[in-house]
Parts: sequence; structure tokens; C-alpha cells
Amino acid sequence: MKRLAVRMLAALALVSSAHMAMAQSKTVSSEMRTETATVEAIEASSRTLTLKKADGSYLTTVAGPDVTRFDEVKLGDTVNVRYYENVVIRVKRPGESDVMSGVKGTTGSEQVLPGGTRAKQVTITATITTIDAAAPSITFTGPNGWKYSSKVQDTEALAKVKVGDKVDIVWTEAMLVSVERK
Repeated sequence: MKRLAVRMLAALALVSSAHMAMAQSKTVSSEMRTETATVEAIEASSRTLTLKKADGSYLTTVAGPDVTRFDEVKLGDTVNVRYYENVVIRVKRPGESDVMSGVKGTTGSEQVLPGGTRAKQVTITATITTIDAAAPSITFTGPNGWKYSSKVQDTEALAKVKVGDKVDIVWTEAMLVSVERK
């Protein structure tokens, strides 16, 4: 989640939303990636898969308990993954309550071979704590001591927000996994 938060905030350069009217939302980042890999090793006791990607690099991943058909994956299977993430931000109106929520879920595939979908959506309210127009950069703080600083590319938008402004940040990620057998 930390990696996602870093990417999300860097992409958001927050303030692309600042030139909107207060309380309007804007999608500031959206990305779909596709990866294909071959199962090279399976460690059943730890539910660990070693996958060889198309570029020759290896990735090791652990299938959590929500992956119910792990025992059906075989050496040599091709694993296809489509990964999507989306970020929406909204400058809050003065007096609006802070939010911090998250939902996630996993749905198994009804296909012959294993697969499924995993999705997660997190919403937080962050406060702008520092703006450096010379850099240009912005710093946010949020729940549980979370703090992030990032360079800003839209300097016009940066000029339209101020220290103390709050924004709701909603990020969504989803992953669709399918297995193919040769």
C-alpha cells in the first residue's frame, strides 16, 4: 500500500484538482498494466510461487488464504495478470468531516483453471501542511501520522491551494488473475 500511496501522490501532484471548484472531484491518475509469467517453482507449505516474467526476471509471491484454488496451480502454467489503479482527489469544503475508510474483496473464478479478482479501495482525508512555490513542492499529512511530500508539476494549480486545505484522496486498485495451461 505504501508503494501505491507514493505513486498516487506523485501522480496527483495534488493540485491539478485545485483549479476545479471546491468539492468537485477529478481523476488524476489511471493506469492499466498487463504482465504474463510462467510458474517456475511452487512451495506448497508457504503457498509461495516463483514466477518467471517475459523479460527473464523472477518474481516471488505468496498466495494468501483467500486464494482458494492454490493447489491447482502447476509448474509451467502461464499466469496472466491485469492490474489497474485509479486515483481521484477532491478539495474539501471547510467544515466537512475527515474520512478514513477502506474496503477490499477477493472473488474466485468459476473457470476450469484457477483465477480471480482482487480489489481494494481506500479513502483518506489529508491536510496540506507545506507549500514550497520555489521548488515547487507540497507536503500532506493524514491519519495515523502519515506524511508525504512531492514535487508539483502544475504550478498554476499549486497557487490555488493553501496550507490547511484538506483533500479527500480515493485510490482504487484491482487485479485480475487467470491461469493457462499449455
